[in-house]
Amino acid sequence: MATTEVKMYSDYKSPFAYLAFEPGLELENRYDVRVRWIPFQLRVKDKGQRSLYSEYKTRYSYLDARRWAASRGLVIRSQLKVYDTRIALIGGLFVQKRHCLLPFNLKVYELFWKRELVPDDPDQVAAVVAEMGLSADEYRVYLAGEGAADYERAQDEAAADHIFGVPIFVFEDEPFWGHDRLPVLEERLAEAGLKL
Repeated sequence: MATTEVKMYSDYKSPFAYLAFEPGLELENRYDVRVRWIPFQLRVKDKGQRSLYSEYKTRYSYLDARRWAASRGLVIRSQLKVYDTRIALIGGLFVQKRHCLLPFNLKVYELFWKRELVPDDPDQVAAVVAEMGLSADEYRVYLAGEGAADYERAQDEAAADHIFGVPIFVFEDEPFWGHDRLPVLEERLAEAGLKL
């Protein structure tokens, strides 16, 4: 098992984190690394709280994300509001402990970006957990207890790593921000002699 770690910070409300998630985990198939997903609650302003220039940037970001998503058959619809994704992110931590992170996160991303999942609704998140063949009741217990502590530890680690957005990959304390930085990260991994 690989001992060199690549951290992958992400949040469901970032379309670019959606685009980076599966390719990020697939680094393990081409490099002698272990990719560790860490949830990071992206803090963005909602409509009416942003400047006009921020609105332009938000619209462009969705346009750009849709262009990247189209070639992969992914649907990205703009969201009607900015959600607190903590409940869904704790769901990710729950399934990660049970080795179901990839299918769970891909399903959450898919449903969220199709506007079919509200990520701050514990019942909706529990339904996705159950769809993975895991216990929705155990998830609810985790959410109310140990999950909150695990989530706070993840936020503390993000602060220590100076994480400011997502997706961010961290390799040997060097950050790579954005799904389009994966090729640059791969160059660094190859330079480090980690190519399989």
